[in-house]
Amino acid sequence: MTESSQPNTAGRRLDERPYSLPGLSPNTTQDAVVVVPGIMGSELYDAESGDVVWGLANAGWLLKAWTAPRGLRALRLTPDEREGRLGRIRARRLLSTPAWSPFLRGIEPYGDLVATVTRSVADPQAVLPFAYDWRLSVATNARFLAEAARAHLERWRRHPAHALARKHRVDEREGRLVFVAHSMGGLLTLAALTDGPDADLAADTRGVLTLGTPFQGAVAAAAILNTGQGAPVPLPHGRLRRLAYTMPGLHDLLPTFPCLDEGLNIRRLSPTDIADLGGDKDLAVDSQTLHDTLRGRALPGHRALVGISQPTLQSLTLRQGVVTASEHCYREHSDGELMRDETGAPRRFDVGGDGTVHKESATSPLNRAIVPLALQHGALAQGEAALEAVTSFLEEDEHLGPPQAGARVGIEVPDLVAPGTPWTVRVRGADSPAGLDCVVEEVDGAFAGPARLHGDDDHLAARVTVPAPGLYRVTLDTGDPTQLTQLVLAAPDERGDDG
Repeated sequence: MTESSQPNTAGRRLDERPYSLPGLSPNTTQDAVVVVPGIMGSELYDAESGDVVWGLANAGWLLKAWTAPRGLRALRLTPDEREGRLGRIRARRLLSTPAWSPFLRGIEPYGDLVATVTRSVADPQAVLPFAYDWRLSVATNARFLAEAARAHLERWRRHPAHALARKHRVDEREGRLVFVAHSMGGLLTLAALTDGPDADLAADTRGVLTLGTPFQGAVAAAAILNTGQGAPVPLPHGRLRRLAYTMPGLHDLLPTFPCLDEGLNIRRLSPTDIADLGGDKDLAVDSQTLHDTLRGRALPGHRALVGISQPTLQSLTLRQGVVTASEHCYREHSDGELMRDETGAPRRFDVGGDGTVHKESATSPLNRAIVPLALQHGALAQGEAALEAVTSFLEEDEHLGPPQAGARVGIEVPDLVAPGTPWTVRVRGADSPAGLDCVVEEVDGAFAGPARLHGDDDHLAARVTVPAPGLYRVTLDTGDPTQLTQLVLAAPDERGDDG
């Protein structure tokens, strides 16, 4: 007679009583979870001085980083780092406060994501927030991730709470790994599990949940490397370009799908193209090798959260070294031939995305188990609907979640604004401002004001002015549980080059 079938002293069966092991609920997982952030999602510090070089918790630091002469210079990769001699810059923890970058825009903190994961596990020790130096290549960080995940799983399997959680589950199986990965973190996870140093790691993984991962790259990465080619640009944009040129990690995010528009021909970017638009040819070759290796590899138990309905760059032209990016993409037939219209011209498709990664890149060709959410890229790791999908995945709920987060509404804000100068918030996918509430608030809480929407051509729009430099959050409430948000930096309109 098993324990669950023995009568207890109160004359009731044990399986008729509420579960009472401390800290456990009927949905608690016995698995170990690794949370992997995206690019710029880990706080970095100088190992020698101890100074934080990315991720301080105030808007004043952001303004200094993007406009002061030596603001981000410590982040540029040195020749020693390019040769693999690492350790000068180290990752301390996941981003704990909002940050901003040109093109990548709002980078929301990961506190809500980690807290959501922690509520679904048997003990906080089952959760590993994996901070990493996002400047380095995906391949390099994937090796570190594989080692950290293996050590984390072994520690968790020895933990007393693991044994209790196993008894709590129907199958009583030993805990395995679950990865929850945002943006570039999904590429790290794919490389760690399919081409990493631990051949058994994939077998010890129950599932992977990716949030806005650019499996085929993002046109925004090409725009970053090209910014300022032949023209003066605002300081933050030029500074990001000079930093990105040295970063293997940014080159690993370049688009690998057919995106280069040459009129009647649409093709993939070559390393020579990437050098022409402002990238590093050697890093482009290394990145191409990485993606060739990962192509055709599948993540175990994969489910993808995919941002939809947001204006997103999807293709580009390259003329005399200057990129012009567009919000439409091209598709191929199953035989690899480009889809064309009746005149023979390549057919254009606006599939949208999350504002950074277009929808088809965030969907692995080998996996169609997706949860589409009308959210911006940064909010995919923070929005309420996204966090509900994370909980469902951890608790092994087969329901894939809502078809979208609220209505198919998109929000568009400028990349950078100047204090005291009006700028425009545009809302796509809505015919009327009725039922919509848009506000602009300073992240530090000193300013808040409405953005009054009105008809503007085919969209709704609002004119907004913020009073001072700082980091602001635009929030669009559609009446549904999840709000659309986007961060925008207000800084003096200074143009130039700090060398």
